[in-house]
Parts: sequence; C-alpha cells; structure tokens
Amino acid sequence: MPPVMSMWGVVALGIGSMIGAGIFALLGQATLIAGKDVLLSFLVGGVIALLSGGSFARLAARYPRRGGLIDYLAEAFPGSLFARSVSLVYLVTLIVSVAVVGKSFGAYAAQLVFGMPPGSLAANVLTVLMVLAVAGINLAGAGTVGRIEIALVATKLGVLVLLIGASLGRFDPQLLMKTPDVGWATLMSSIGLTFFAYAGFGMMANASASVAEPQKTMPRAIFIAIALVTFFYLALAAVVLGNVSMDQLRRYTDSAVAVAARPALGQAGYIIVTFGGLLATASATNATLFSILNLNAELGRQGTLPRAFGRIILHAPLGFSCSVAAALILVVAFPLSAIASLAGMFFLMAYIAVFAAHWRLRREAGGRRLFIILGAASMGCVLLGSAISLGREQPSALALGAVILVACAAGEWLIMRRR
Repeated sequence: MPPVMSMWGVVALGIGSMIGAGIFALLGQATLIAGKDVLLSFLVGGVIALLSGGSFARLAARYPRRGGLIDYLAEAFPGSLFARSVSLVYLVTLIVSVAVVGKSFGAYAAQLVFGMPPGSLAANVLTVLMVLAVAGINLAGAGTVGRIEIALVATKLGVLVLLIGASLGRFDPQLLMKTPDVGWATLMSSIGLTFFAYAGFGMMANASASVAEPQKTMPRAIFIAIALVTFFYLALAAVVLGNVSMDQLRRYTDSAVAVAARPALGQAGYIIVTFGGLLATASATNATLFSILNLNAELGRQGTLPRAFGRIILHAPLGFSCSVAAALILVVAFPLSAIASLAGMFFLMAYIAVFAAHWRLRREAGGRRLFIILGAASMGCVLLGSAISLGREQPSALALGAVILVACAAGEWLIMRRR
C-alpha cells in the first residue's frame, strides 16, 4: 500500500488523540485531587510519556505495521498467551477510551446546545451520533483521516492559544496559593489520571505503515506531538489554577477549561472554548477509532480474534462494528469518572508491556537500556498508585477491571486451545 499520510498528519493524529477528554474533561478532576501540584503531575506525566514514546518510536521505525503495539508484542513474544492477552486488553482499552471521549463530547454539546447537564439523555444521544459519524469517516481510509485530523487539530489548538494568551495575563497568584498541598499517594493518583491525557501517543504507531520513511518520520512525529502537548497541558493547568477558584472548580469540574475563559474573554470566550472542546473530543474519537480499525484487522490476521470479525457487513468489518457498539453501550451505562480511571490503568498496563517488548527487541530496534528500565519503573509506580486510589475510591471499577483482565486471558487461552 503506498504511503498516504504525511509526518504532520501523524503529528496531528497524536495531538488529536491526546488533547481530547483527557484535558477538557479531566483537568478539573485532576486539579481537585492535586491542587497546585497538578502542574507537577502533568510535568511528570509528560516525562513518562516521552520515555514510553521513545520505545514506541524505536519499535515503529523498525516494525512499520498498522497493528502498532500488538505487532511489537507478537514480535517479542511470538505465539504467547501474554502477548495475545495484552493485545486484547489494549483493544478493550481503546474501546473504553472512545466511551470516555464520547461522553465528554456529549457533556459539552448538551450544555452548549440545550443547557443540559452531563449524563442527560440529550448528552448521550449527541455522543452516539458523533461516534457513528466519526466511524463512517474512518471507513473512508487513512488519507481522509489524516487530512480531517490536521484541520481539527489546527482549529482546536488555535482556540487553546487564544485562551492561554488571554488568561495568563489575568493570572491571580492568590488563587494558586489557596489550593491544597497533597501527599505522595495522592500525587501518584493524580499522575495516573493525567497520564490518560497523554496515552493517545501510542495510537500514532498504528500509522507507521501509512507513511513514507517510517524510520525518520515516526520518531520525529512522536516526539514533536508529546512535546507540544506537554507544553499545552502545563499552560492550561496554570490557566485553570490562576483563574478558577476551588469553589468554582467543584461546581464545574467537567468544564473547568471553558469556565477559565470567562474572566478574560467573557461569555463569548466560554462559547468559543466550549466549541474547542467539541472539536478536541471529536478529533480524539477520530484518532482512537482509526487505531481500533487497524487493530481489529491485525488481531484477526494474527488469530487473536475469530476470523469472522474480519467479515465485511454493511461496508464495515464486523470487529470494528462490534467495537463501536461496545463503546456506545459503555457511554449509556457508566459515568465518565469510572471509565476514565479504568482506561488510564489499562493504558499503563499495556504500555509497560511495550517496555518489555522493547527490552526483548532492543538489539534489532535499538534504544538505551537505562531509558527502558527507567520508563518501565516509573510507569509501574504510577500504576500501583492508581490501583490503590481506584480501589479506595471506586472498588467496583477496580473489580470490573480485574474481571476484564481475567476474561481477556481466559478467552485467548480458549482460542489457543481450539487451534
């Protein structure tokens, strides 16, 4: 297949998948947890993302395939239950991510159009319509996805630059001083939540088969995207800390970024930034569904999913249609906070597995052992802190996560036995 996506298309795909629900819906929640230490949370999260991105970049350059993460696991641990189970967990993670991002879109859209709160029927209906529309775009091909993603990312970054430029001049240090200090455990929990805002960079690897010269293009694209997103996250966290009081933050947790626009830009600014939130979540959905489409094809080819999932029904692969349907069920059945924490933990597990794959393939792919060890250890600490926090605050969500992990492993074991 000839290259159909430029380097900047891949960068846009990464930024689009990162700057979505993670910042527009979860920044308020992360700030409530960590106070002014949320700046440190985003900084540490960015460093961990760069370490993980280094492994993805090396592997994507050496193995330019559309399966991304699952191909690296299959190459490092061929035919193993571990590789097949983690690959299935990653697919589930992306499905959950579509639900998280979609619910954020619905919350912003229902508030802007109908003045209704998050979780309302109108919000869920708008989410379903958006996800179905974006799924149709992905069936049009990688070239269409890349061009649309560039347009969406350019527009939403313009909105964020406007917000940052207007709000930093009105920064109130007194608001920053009134936020609480937190301990180590709480900080680790906050980093786990903010890492979800970065986790989309892994989806960029799925585009490696669609670009020219992946050995040069993929490392550049991955590092550019993570560096730009880290800058925007730190700036936006500062904007919220310096323009939104803790009382306002508790009342408008899900729309903290839009609320931060009011002091500098008034109601018009609130509407503009809300519109930016709609673009951000739509583009994040676009990027995630692009990865799901590629993953379903590769998992079917590898035999990790039943071959029937590759059948084309109503112009769409059956596996892709089932993934979209599962995401929409999650949208209707679960609140945003529960599925966001779950998705963050699953991303951490899957990305730790990538470090393991890179360690096994380091002679072929290259890379410094120190960075692989440092990245895996730091991500493991964040995963432990996130699990402890989730078990303390939402034990049912942690139990659901455990059930999903066991189901993925058991399902793959049965498939391997039948073969």
